[in-house]
Amino acid sequence: MKIEVYSDADTVALEAAKLIANAAREAVNNRGKFVMAVSGGKTPWVMLRDLAKQDVPWSGVHVVQVDERVAPEGDADRNLTHLRESLLEHAPLRPEQIHAMPVESRNLQSACAEYAQTLERLAGSPPVLDLVHLGLGPDGHTASLVPGDPVLDLKDADVGLTGIYQNRRRMTLTYPIINRSRRVLWLATGNEKAAMLARLQAGDVSIPAGRVNRDRGVILADRAAAGQIVNESKTDVA
Repeated sequence: MKIEVYSDADTVALEAAKLIANAAREAVNNRGKFVMAVSGGKTPWVMLRDLAKQDVPWSGVHVVQVDERVAPEGDADRNLTHLRESLLEHAPLRPEQIHAMPVESRNLQSACAEYAQTLERLAGSPPVLDLVHLGLGPDGHTASLVPGDPVLDLKDADVGLTGIYQNRRRMTLTYPIINRSRRVLWLATGNEKAAMLARLQAGDVSIPAGRVNRDRGVILADRAAAGQIVNESKTDVA
């Protein structure tokens, strides 16, 4: 798994936006559409605003969610709130091209199945996403695949429901669909990520992030997050 290290979080966000734009152009040219899954976080919101300034074939782009907190529409805890603000206000993307996880449903299990059907409609059966953007938590979680949660062992569904984590239940993509994706883009910034990034790079499957397919992955990190990585796979490029 390739790791590229940049000076700061803003540069990480910009380089990630360039990578996504390239992937979008390639996918639309080859398959007529680009389906990417996006996680939450401060650096990713900057990444999406930077993406809005890139050369992207927006009419062929579909954005789905990696995970979402079970909270009302418009809640500041919702990834969707920031996703819409970052893209719809800055890029020529139609609202219907962002596909929200239905976490306001009264039946959340049925809502997981509903979202899985949305993914199939967009990306085939079984769905193969063009790009999945993932973050990395200080506890080793990624998406809402958190340590000790039964969702980690879900093998027969692409969308699952977690228990309560940081005061919220979550809907999340599961390992099967993440590991089928054509590309995985990791963003890791800040020194609080350093220990887990080193474990991810080493292939430590005892942390949730370590169970994601490494073959199609690239990590973009700032120097603070990459401080504990000291081997030949680290490429300090800026």
